[in-house]
Amino acid sequence: MIVGRIEEIRRYPVKSMAGERLDGVELASRGLPGDRVWAVRDEVRGGIRGAKKIPALMELRARYAKAPGAEGSSPAEILLPDGTTVGTGAADVHERVSEAVGQPVTLWPLLPSDALDHYRRGAPAHEDMETELRAIFGRAPGEPLPDLSVFPPELLEYESPPGTYFDAFPLLLLSKRSLETMSERASASIFDERRFRPNFLVAEAASCGGTGSPFPERDWIGRRIAIGEAILKMTVRCPRCVMVTHGFEDLPRDPAVMRALVRETGGELGIYASVEKPGRVGVGDPLRLLE
Repeated sequence: MIVGRIEEIRRYPVKSMAGERLDGVELASRGLPGDRVWAVRDEVRGGIRGAKKIPALMELRARYAKAPGAEGSSPAEILLPDGTTVGTGAADVHERVSEAVGQPVTLWPLLPSDALDHYRRGAPAHEDMETELRAIFGRAPGEPLPDLSVFPPELLEYESPPGTYFDAFPLLLLSKRSLETMSERASASIFDERRFRPNFLVAEAASCGGTGSPFPERDWIGRRIAIGEAILKMTVRCPRCVMVTHGFEDLPRDPAVMRALVRETGGELGIYASVEKPGRVGVGDPLRLLE
């Protein structure tokens, strides 16, 4: 059964920066080669940080001049808000990225999974843990916090699964139908896919029963889906954080995006996936539900 088609493929070389669109990609076991293989470290509070803590990262864009390798952190270039570029290996990259985001940071490639201190979470901004979590997930007083028990337990201690810069899983899928539903139900806000940073934007999405679900990908959890030569395992729904409310490029800052998500979906949009079988995936490929 076909449950959608790939409309866009997006890769993000540096965690939380804007990325690049691809026509096709050779999926590896860790996802898209070159996806989120660089990240910045907060040199004030410590720890690898994304736009949950440093919103200005979303104003920068990263890309590859040459196809990246399947492993490690291949050289990339970063487009800064002033229109200039800097390479990830440049001697002044830390200084220039720090100036662009307005605080001292350093840029890091992936380190081995046993470099635990590198991946350990930095100091929180709030002493009270509930206050800290509400700030990270953009939740107002009285709104429920996400159920974090569905994620790997090491994420309580580490910013990402050690050895990666993913929030939790290597791939994120989002259907255009879900964005359209949210636009219909919260028309004052802009539900642009750039806010939600999917690897795969899916058109013509359908639930497993073939019905016109308003959020069809929610029905794929626990299922195996073939795309091109690859097979993906759909894992959990994606709980959204404060990043989706930030303003960047031509999108305004809009806390109402999160208010609407909490009201309509419990604060979730899109689903995470892992790679069961690597292979080539291209724009236009159907998503075939496997029994």
